[in-house]
Amino acid sequence: MAKGTVVIDTNRCKGCELCTTVCPQHILVMADFFNARGYRPVQLVDPEGKCTGCTLCAIMCPDVVLTVYRLPVKGGAARAAVAA
Repeated sequence: MAKGTVVIDTNRCKGCELCTTVCPQHILVMADFFNARGYRPVQLVDPEGKCTGCTLCAIMCPDVVLTVYRLPVKGGAARAAVAA
């Protein structure tokens, strides 16, 4: 399965929560602190590495504060699938 991560520009986030509603892994949550603009920003809570880099959160964000990175697949499983 693909792995990814999300980088959040917390100082630009307005806390609309739209990204949290579309995340299929439910790893985006609202922070318990306020940013410089007085909003409660979103934060990534992914200790188990569930993010797949699907980009649904970034597509939904009206302020473009999310950058999604999809990590390269490691190991022989990907190579075996290509060779087959």
